[in-house]
Amino acid sequence: MAKAQKEIRGVLGNEGIVQESDISKLHYLQAIVKETFRLHPPGPLLLPHKAETDVEICGFTVPKNSQVLVNVWAIGRDPSTWLNPNAFVPERFLGFDIDVKRRDFELIPFGAGRRICLGLPLAHRMVHLILASLLHSYAWKLDDGMKPADMDIIVQSRGIGY
Repeated sequence: MAKAQKEIRGVLGNEGIVQESDISKLHYLQAIVKETFRLHPPGPLLLPHKAETDVEICGFTVPKNSQVLVNVWAIGRDPSTWLNPNAFVPERFLGFDIDVKRRDFELIPFGAGRRICLGLPLAHRMVHLILASLLHSYAWKLDDGMKPADMDIIVQSRGIGY
């Protein structure tokens, strides 16, 4: 968080408000958002698909008319794609052109192709703006002597229902 705050204050100074035009200059903030979506996608599964023909995927035969669900949660934690997949490491996205809005199938928290989430452009902008505004406007710190590992945080991802 300190790295992101330093980056934001380096771009904006200590005054003013975060503008959408500032986000493209905040590379570490963008990496934080990507890493968050990788570990905590809006929903664990993408919208269902239907196999139009018999198809073989990774050695498995999927019969025609079968319902197919993409486990985006598992994609984000795949050890063959991500080094130390369960750790929050935003730096993994620095210097790499992986984006949630394109066809980088390592990171598809909003789906891809024709069935990509229609709200993605708004959600993407708002998450960046809100996070940047919170980090710019407030001095976040732990109580004296407390370490991040000592925090009692329970993550309950309910995702977005259909």
